[in-house]
Amino acid sequence: MLSSKKKIQIVAAFATLLLFAVIVGCNGFFVNPTLTGITVGPAATINTGSTVQMTAVGTYNDGSTNTLGSGVNWSSGTTSVATVNNAGLVTGVSSGTSSITGSFQTQTNSATITVQLANITKITVTPQTDSISQSSGTLQYDAMATTSSGTQDITNSASWASSNTAAGSIDPASGLFTAASDLTSNQVTTITATEDGVTGQATLTVTTQ
Repeated sequence: MLSSKKKIQIVAAFATLLLFAVIVGCNGFFVNPTLTGITVGPAATINTGSTVQMTAVGTYNDGSTNTLGSGVNWSSGTTSVATVNNAGLVTGVSSGTSSITGSFQTQTNSATITVQLANITKITVTPQTDSISQSSGTLQYDAMATTSSGTQDITNSASWASSNTAAGSIDPASGLFTAASDLTSNQVTTITATEDGVTGQATLTVTTQ
């Protein structure tokens, strides 16, 4: 039979092992998972004056996910197009696109918000009528949209086109017209700016001299 001293030694060893297992188990239970990335969304299209709520979802090294709250830092890449407050609420300011970024701890991600004008009733292209020579080279067009809430410059968001490619070409994004350098006769073209299904136009004559 085991002596009392031996029994005590065995019980003590068992108790030590049990205490060690409990400590390890508790430590493992209370260690927080590590954030490995975040997903920001939604990527959305909104009207000027409208809002959309952004969210950030964290991904952790144990495979779990969690919607992040007030600790997210929000910013807009182009505040003239869209703004975002501390809670992630985006407001459309003017037509265009802006990258909305959410940052939490060491992780950062973003989503693109597209802002479009609402209720465009008219687009005015300027100059309305003009004439340039092929030697003049270029002419910059501008476009203003009339909406229910006022007017807005849409020169850099409208889609530009020229009806007569023999007269020259126009940058579809900026409205910069470039006259053809090989004209043999005067050419007339219609310049159009289109946004949200509404089109405005102007007339341009390109001369050989």
